[in-house]
Amino acid sequence: MIQDIAPHIYHNEYHPSAPAEDSYLLCYQEGKILLRQKEPEGEISFPRFRELKEKEEHAGELIYLFTIDEDRFYLLGSAEENDFPGCSFQEIRSLRLVHPQYLAFAGITGYQLFRWYESRRYCGCCGAPMAHSRTERQMYCPACGHYEYPVLSPAVIVGITNGDRLVMSKYEGRAFTNYALIAGYAEIGETIEDTVRREVMEEVGLRVKNIRYYKSQPWSFSGTLLFGFFCDVDGDDTLTVDHSELAMAEWFHRSEIRGQGNSSSLTNEMMLVFAEGKEPR
Repeated sequence: MIQDIAPHIYHNEYHPSAPAEDSYLLCYQEGKILLRQKEPEGEISFPRFRELKEKEEHAGELIYLFTIDEDRFYLLGSAEENDFPGCSFQEIRSLRLVHPQYLAFAGITGYQLFRWYESRRYCGCCGAPMAHSRTERQMYCPACGHYEYPVLSPAVIVGITNGDRLVMSKYEGRAFTNYALIAGYAEIGETIEDTVRREVMEEVGLRVKNIRYYKSQPWSFSGTLLFGFFCDVDGDDTLTVDHSELAMAEWFHRSEIRGQGNSSSLTNEMMLVFAEGKEPR
């Protein structure tokens, strides 16, 4: 999955410091990220601090994000393609298909933080400009004292099983047209297991039992923390599809299941785990 970057090590402790000459700069613009890419190999790189013209002028714009191994990553608030020769803005979703994977992970994780910072420029309580904390990854309001931390949205990915069959679906009205599993966001006041039960009932009309946890995944494309579960159908296995959410949903035998594009997502991994008969029971 996209966060599996070993032997590289992701350090998200907040220890801001001045960038080194080799520190990476992450720049975003309308759902795109600035990068260099070798074609057709798909190998990417990001601009380095040493390439930044008029460093002192831009120093105040840089926001420390995180470190991978010994390399520090910073958010540069504004940049154009001609600021960094050889770089261009590419669609964020392209990070699912490039390498090295640790840089793809850095790019999408930085994007989640970028979107959070962009939406917290002004206080939601009094409207005054927000400020960056010097000690933690926090935005606070000097005027009224309100403060906020990065937001995570918990959601579930559900593999519904019935013996050697698995429910697979396709989303309604989305650009993503590959097969998926049942998924949805947790609501206030419910356990993550209750989220599984509710989403399955809402989307395909099934009752489920034997809910068992598989694995989690940070999915920064949507600012989500995903929890993967398998469960068994409880009683009638007739699907009643909510077509406002799903274009289709059907039962598939293990032998019919194939991977969906690449290994970046929890959904794809869960499908393949079931196809191989290795899901938790």
